[in-house]
Amino acid sequence: LREEDMKLLVANRTSAYQSISSLLDAGISIAALEKLADADAFRSIGIDRRKALWEVAALADTPNGMFTGQSADITKEQGITLPEMSMPEHVLQDYGSMALSLKAHPVGFVREKLSLLHAIPSNNLNDHKDGEIVKVAGLVLVRQRPGTASGICFITIEDETGIANLVVFKNLFDKFRKEILQSKLLMVEGKLQREGEVTHVIVSKCFNVTGLLNKMSASSQDQSALLTLSRADERDDGGLAWQKDSRTRTKRPLQADIFSEGRNFK
Repeated sequence: LREEDMKLLVANRTSAYQSISSLLDAGISIAALEKLADADAFRSIGIDRRKALWEVAALADTPNGMFTGQSADITKEQGITLPEMSMPEHVLQDYGSMALSLKAHPVGFVREKLSLLHAIPSNNLNDHKDGEIVKVAGLVLVRQRPGTASGICFITIEDETGIANLVVFKNLFDKFRKEILQSKLLMVEGKLQREGEVTHVIVSKCFNVTGLLNKMSASSQDQSALLTLSRADERDDGGLAWQKDSRTRTKRPLQADIFSEGRNFK
């Protein structure tokens, strides 16, 4: 949102806003209202994301000119029942609009699948002994490969319980370069190393399990892009980020494509 829109919203808030149309009356642009609705901001006044987007779309019919001030009755439409969004869909849309969610963590929705792959939650690492072989998975937050570290790559991943710190030596980095650089949801196997209060996983194997995130949509058959997304540059990532639409002969982003690829540092 533009700073000007936010200042206007605050300056004209003589009392708590009770409806979306009251923000329009306060001078907030429809474009700004769309962004707020997309970010689920109107849940605070009892209007969920999908209904809010519907109401904002109807604001184009709000009377103006000599009819300014008259109601467009956008909240009184009859016979309209919008399907409720599931929690995974809400989290996907949160990441699509804000790159984070306060409702839940994406990895929590695929924990059952990860458990079948014997990946443990990050907060369970402390329950394992130093030197034990473990598997852990999470969204990639940071990759760091300092020039003074002899080619060692340090990776931080995050799941629904916390973070895990990974150490990848140069030979393993060269072997699993594609998985390390292209994974958004990365699973690793390695030896647990504990030094005082610091715990690392010395990685021996890497797996790109980003495709599991595509199961968060309402139907695994419906892989349509979120409304908030724009098409990103196409790349070779094992077919996990893009799928071909046989009907239109075009490519469209999968749900997993909304998640960050992580930040890289030297």
